[in-house]
Amino acid sequence: PPSGLGPPSGLGPPSGLGQATELRAALAELYARESRRILASLVRLLGDFDLAEEALQSAFTLALERWPREGRPRAPRAWLISAGRFRVLDALRRRARFDASLEAIAARVGAQAASEPSADEELGDERLGLLFTCCHPSLGASAQVALTLREVCGLTTEEIARALLLRPPTLAQRIVRAKAKLREDRAAFSLPGPSELAGRLDQVLRVIYLVFNEGYAASAGASLTRADLSGEAIRLARLLVELQPEPEVGGLLALLLLQDARREARASPEGDLVLLEDQDRSRWDAAQIAEGAALVEAALRSRRFGPYTLQAAIAAVHAESPSAAETDWAQIVGLYELLLRVEPSAVIALNRAVALAMLRGPEVGLREVEALWAAGELVDYLPAWAARADLLRRLGRGSEARAAYARALELAHLEPEQRFFARRLEELS
Repeated sequence: PPSGLGPPSGLGPPSGLGQATELRAALAELYARESRRILASLVRLLGDFDLAEEALQSAFTLALERWPREGRPRAPRAWLISAGRFRVLDALRRRARFDASLEAIAARVGAQAASEPSADEELGDERLGLLFTCCHPSLGASAQVALTLREVCGLTTEEIARALLLRPPTLAQRIVRAKAKLREDRAAFSLPGPSELAGRLDQVLRVIYLVFNEGYAASAGASLTRADLSGEAIRLARLLVELQPEPEVGGLLALLLLQDARREARASPEGDLVLLEDQDRSRWDAAQIAEGAALVEAALRSRRFGPYTLQAAIAAVHAESPSAAETDWAQIVGLYELLLRVEPSAVIALNRAVALAMLRGPEVGLREVEALWAAGELVDYLPAWAARADLLRRLGRGSEARAAYARALELAHLEPEQRFFARRLEELS
């Protein structure tokens, strides 16, 4: 890095091994807290994911060498961005002597470096630009989610593969192909302009929603939830609200807050699944519920809301009810019917059927579920088998309920769900 990137005057090198150890610990904490933000800036500056990741590692390696000796700089994030950028630029120039194809890349990066702010300036939060890049329209939905989890959320390939029920080599190839596609299409590594922003917003909202869902109800593993993923999705939704304060963006944030507010009560101390009707509502996060409810009301008043706001309205009715018995099921059924008109899907129809069973009895709900079955919908969808099994159990149709719970157990990949269905089978036997 150029001169001037060292510590400011008055912050000399640490004296003694203890202070050096403290700086190393601080650097590790800084990596955990800021690495995604630094990477987002480097992706924009270098125009390439792989170069940015190389720069990120180089910057922290250099800091590990210099900070214990020279002291921590006044603006550590800006120092790391500049250090990584110039390290990669130097490496590209050296490689370009032997590979002419790298000359243009080195020249482009050098031109960008010359026009960027000084290292002492705190650079803005560019993670939203990185998020829009990962959700580029040229990529498929599965690639968008995988790339977002890797680059914006910082998950390892193995963690993403487990979350998406893929083999790590398969997931790695998907990410490699997505990066290559962005390079091939010369995608801009920044926020789209106002005219393009609105058209790409739906894709970004969907990816944030999918990331949250993986954290709220993990696809597999020993834990019912993954707070890191749901928390990351909420953080991204907050950033998006600041950028684009549209009603439906606020509706998505409201939905995430209201759903996440119940997280602590959804599992027992032993990690077992606790159904909504059995949850200790005093453990729900009242502050998140209040914030989410206010966002829902604002979005509904605008009359420019969509499916996320309607789902948030349903979650708000649940969250503000003192108990399952006192829930306004008629309002929930009505909201599901409106949601079905806005976004028809078999999954929403299933949720409406479950709400209808709470309002009018299990027989009515079961007829709705059986109608979906007859239409060939949701035949391998775990929540559909779980709902059907519960309705049959409540109707006293034990043998049919056992068969449905057995199928649900076959489909379950999450250990708390497996234990829950196994207990239901044992009770029915």
